[in-house]
Amino acid sequence: MNAGIVAEAAGLFAVTNVDDILLLSLFFGRRAGQRASAWRIVAGQYLGFAPLLTVSEAGPYGATFLPRSALAYLGLLPLALGLWAAWRSWRTRRNRAGDGDEPATAARDHQGVLPVAAVTIASGSDNIGVYVPVFARSGLAGIAVYVTVFLVLVAVWCAVAWFFASRRAVASVIARWGRILYPLVLIGLGVFILIQGGAFGR
Repeated sequence: MNAGIVAEAAGLFAVTNVDDILLLSLFFGRRAGQRASAWRIVAGQYLGFAPLLTVSEAGPYGATFLPRSALAYLGLLPLALGLWAAWRSWRTRRNRAGDGDEPATAARDHQGVLPVAAVTIASGSDNIGVYVPVFARSGLAGIAVYVTVFLVLVAVWCAVAWFFASRRAVASVIARWGRILYPLVLIGLGVFILIQGGAFGR
């Protein structure tokens, strides 16, 4: 395995996935101490990253699946999840004096595999434009190295985000402000993807 390609793949992954650290930290922080939920977050991250790699691998061979203009509308995924999270948070606060099961139900709604995968796909949709030209010049052997490094680094990214989320200072912020930060970050991400992709015109 070429060390130069490995280093380039690692650098490319880090540069294009910096935002995932914040998102994953919020996911992990909201479910601190719950191992089953942590594994669902990791599974969702892999499930969301896999289609990004598939589209990027197919791109050099003309199989684009979606027109580039349509990628902007993936921003609707985190936007919808963020609005849903905000509504559930408001409902939970309003009903706090009622049934005590509501907070746990609300948290489960946002920590499943599919919501995490949806956010991963949407936040990484712009990565495709970076990966396709790199894969196009790498050949099959080079693509295999990139994919292997990327998949390993997904696990590393999850571990780093979990580490941050488990630090006392970060955990206290998430515990206190997580129900506000979580929907705000998702809504902001969704709007950013829509604007950056030209969904509202240029």
